[in-house]
Parts: sequence; structure tokens; C-alpha cells
Amino acid sequence: MLRNALGKTFRFLGYTVQYGCIAHCAFEYLGGIVVCSGPSMEPTIQSSDIVFSENLSRHFYCIRKGDIVIVKSPNDPKSNICKRVIGLEGDKVCTSNPSDFLKSHSYVPKGHVWLEGDNLRNSTDSRCYGPVPYGLIRGRICLKIWPLNDFGFLRASPNGHRFLDD
Repeated sequence: MLRNALGKTFRFLGYTVQYGCIAHCAFEYLGGIVVCSGPSMEPTIQSSDIVFSENLSRHFYCIRKGDIVIVKSPNDPKSNICKRVIGLEGDKVCTSNPSDFLKSHSYVPKGHVWLEGDNLRNSTDSRCYGPVPYGLIRGRICLKIWPLNDFGFLRASPNGHRFLDD
């Protein structure tokens, strides 16, 4: 009887470890559900919207200008941030705030991206902490799940004028 109970316990632990590994790989490499908070991506993403983030793009270096990404915060590595990619390595970007009279520009260094929130007046982004290493990107948001009346693919940036062509 004890042998039978131990056998069932070890089988249960084995299945738990197997499914735990599968779940970890799925969330790490395929994607997952993310609840967004904060006003920096308004009006595209509101606080408490639920989105799906896929992680394959970052592994295959398929992140493009205009994509919305989940990134480890350069200021606080324990938290993630949600921002839009404005520039990739080598791109010329506007580094000043929209309200600044004189505009300043810079080039994104190799291995980095330039990130900005859609709500330029209420966003802490690359204009504050500079270019972000590509390795901090966790995933690309491709679909809004909640609220249901807003379900679907995300719309283009309301700040399209911030994308510079050089």
C-alpha cells in the first residue's frame, strides 16, 4: 500500500515537472497574456487593457518600427514597460519632447532601439533614459484581447510624424 502511494506521488510529481517545463517554454518562447497599466500608451492601449504578447519576433530579430513591445524597464529591472518602437539601430530619431521649440536628433546605436509611449506628454521613455538594448525586449504585442469591444490588432501610432526617414 505504501509502495502504491509513493508510486502515485512520484508519477504526479513527474507529470507536474513535465507540464511545468512545457508551460515555461510556451510562455518564454511563444508568448502570453499581459495586463497593461499606466497612461503612457493611451489612446492605443488603456490602463487595465489585456493584450497578447508574442515572443518569437525578438528571437528572430523581426522587431520593426511601429511595433509595440514589452521591455524590461531600464530603470527598474523587476518591472516591464510597454512602448512603441520609434527607431532601430542606425535610425535618426527626434530626442526632444514635442513641446520643445528646438528639436534635437540622434542616431540609435548598434544593438539598441528607441522607444516612446503614444501619450507623449505622459510617458517615461527613451527621451528620458536613452536608447534601450535590444536584449531587454521581452515580446511584441500583436493583439488586444480586452475590452471585447476593442478586440483585434492594434492600430498605427498617433505619433507617426515622430518616425524620421533619413
